Amino acid sequence: MSRQFFTTWLEKEGLSLSKHQLKQFDEYFHLLVEWNKKMNLTGITEEDEVYEKHFYDSLTVAFFHDFTKVKKVIDIGAGAGFPSLPLKIAYPHLEVVIVDSLKKRITFLEHVAEHIGIDKVQFMHGRAEELARKKELREQFDVALARAVARMPVLTELCLPFVQKNGSFLAMKGASGLEEKEEAGKAISQLGGKWGEAYSLKLPGEESERSILKVEKVKETPKAYPRKPGTPAKQPIV
Repeated sequence: MSRQFFTTWLEKEGLSLSKHQLKQFDEYFHLLVEWNKKMNLTGITEEDEVYEKHFYDSLTVAFFHDFTKVKKVIDIGAGAGFPSLPLKIAYPHLEVVIVDSLKKRITFLEHVAEHIGIDKVQFMHGRAEELARKKELREQFDVALARAVARMPVLTELCLPFVQKNGSFLAMKGASGLEEKEEAGKAISQLGGKWGEAYSLKLPGEESERSILKVEKVKETPKAYPRKPGTPAKQPIV
């Protein structure tokens, strides 16, 4: 059932997957469930729910942003690989950097990438506040992604320094996402961004609400940002 509704829902949004891509999602699902028995990756392990709440949900960002025209993507706080690995499967041309602060999760993601056969993916264990100061990463990406990592004022400071001018930061949020726009205006302006269009949707099966907030990078992020690890969360720009 899961594969059937997954492909049907995606095709309604104009996204078609090959048999090979569907096989990659199937292998990803089984690895997620297997590894979740020995480490905490997700509370969602039932197949239909993984396909809807993780795989499909990760791909919703592509309904509103054209990833066929994107080359370099960074995913901050990817956890079990969402949203970047589903996007990489659906758009194989993407060059993806995945950042997570927990080494065990990076080990899992490296195993998935090798097992399902994807390339042009780099995994980095570390804090966004520190990695954003590296010359090879700072302002080098067309798109920065984050899914349910922190509130927008914090998330903006963690993600926008990685985005090049004229690129985008896409924050994937739940039902309260649009409310967070009110909090983050100062941070976005201070860090070199401006609001793009925000989108709301519902997952097609369970109908839970989702929001996608878009920030467009219009100028360089000042060198003072991001501040040292932990500071953005403790003292958000508001």
